[in-house]
Amino acid sequence: MHCRRFRPGPQSRREMLQQTAHGFGAAALTALMLEESRGATATTDRSPLAPQEPHYEPRARNVIFLYMDGGPSQVDTFDPKPLLQAENGQPFKMKIQPTQFDNIGNTLGSPWKFRHYGESGLPVSDLFPAVAESADDLCVIRSMTSNFSEHTNANYFLHTGHGLQGRPSMGAWTTYGLGSECQNLPGYVVLNGGLIPPGGLECFGSGFLPATYQGSVFKNGSTPVADVVPREAIPEAQRRKLDLMRSLDQQILEQSGSDDAIESAIANYELAFRMQTAVPDLMDISAETKATQEMYGLSHDWKGTRSFGHSCLIARRLVERGVRFIQLTCPGGSGDRWDQHSNLRDGHEKNARSVDQPIAGLLRDLKSRGLLEHTLVIWTGEFGRTPFAQGNNGRDHNPFGFSLWMAGGGVRGGTTYGSTDEYGYHAIENRLEIHDLHATMLHLLGINHEQLTVRFSGRDMRLTDVHGRIVHDIIA
Repeated sequence: MHCRRFRPGPQSRREMLQQTAHGFGAAALTALMLEESRGATATTDRSPLAPQEPHYEPRARNVIFLYMDGGPSQVDTFDPKPLLQAENGQPFKMKIQPTQFDNIGNTLGSPWKFRHYGESGLPVSDLFPAVAESADDLCVIRSMTSNFSEHTNANYFLHTGHGLQGRPSMGAWTTYGLGSECQNLPGYVVLNGGLIPPGGLECFGSGFLPATYQGSVFKNGSTPVADVVPREAIPEAQRRKLDLMRSLDQQILEQSGSDDAIESAIANYELAFRMQTAVPDLMDISAETKATQEMYGLSHDWKGTRSFGHSCLIARRLVERGVRFIQLTCPGGSGDRWDQHSNLRDGHEKNARSVDQPIAGLLRDLKSRGLLEHTLVIWTGEFGRTPFAQGNNGRDHNPFGFSLWMAGGGVRGGTTYGSTDEYGYHAIENRLEIHDLHATMLHLLGINHEQLTVRFSGRDMRLTDVHGRIVHDIIA
């Protein structure tokens, strides 16, 4: 079965008939052109990002993906393990799997205390005192696993469902299946705080889908997108230039048949023209109250908090404008990724300081405006970290069991799902894979992940490949 956005293989009927011998192609082409011209009237002006009907009633309309680059430690954030404290400094008593780096130390207890929050009593470490105030909105999954323990492959797997580059990202699949409710901004926006993840822009790419659906990277600052600025003195000249380019591209389409690259180029020219007005309006936060700006941490003395707070505020404004999928990357300039192979305490505290208040402000702001109900917020890294030390005071990569959380968009708040063993090393109850995360996310958006397919290289491709199950227990 295919989704409503199914596209055929790369060779069009027109191309096939043009190449057919003995004149059959030429004879049939005339009728075919008449047939296609009748359909062109209804489809030529239709945006590839026009809203599409979901497979069933959605719980969420938008996604905000808070990507914690590098892999936060599950046993130091949302998965408390008292046994680690009791055996801190002792030789680790479980069998140790091969690690990314061969510098294995003793059992390492968490430097942070866990406290219970909200009516649910959800345990959260002291790294996230502000996020913990929204504990009753969080659904913490403690049994996620990955197939990869190296950053680049794990990033591709998290973002695209495949461990190698070249596949469409989850944001591209989402906008391909649903379009966007905003026609003046891209349907998939990446707010780059300063750290592009290992694997690069391929993590946000469209792969074999048309380029219209790839992530558009917005930088912090007054000019988030290069060359997209209003040129009020010559709007008519720009319009005439775009009309000419569209006309020339359309002639090529009529000669060669359907071509995703040309169609995407036409759509992107038009979108860039509309963005000249929409982007400055989006980035102008002067109308936001002082209280709102302070809630996001925009006046904080820590640079990372100000940077990530600005991204979180822009994410809320993108949701208000109907942008379908928004991803945030970690801020640069105030510490490193969540990749503390040494100096765990210092590194994790700096990273948490950058994101805790902004994320808490985002959750409260979305909820107060009635947006959280229809906005799915996801917080995760590409894997977790080991419960034993790397060296004396760091943690290595751990794909065998780690934590993430989801909020809003139809998930059951104030709950935990799954569990790891008593050391927080391996998922042992309700073990999940990244494919299950993708399947559940698409389900909440009203998409059957098995039907969101496109034919490529002789098979029907999908985000979840041949895997993925919906985790109904976390859905409210």
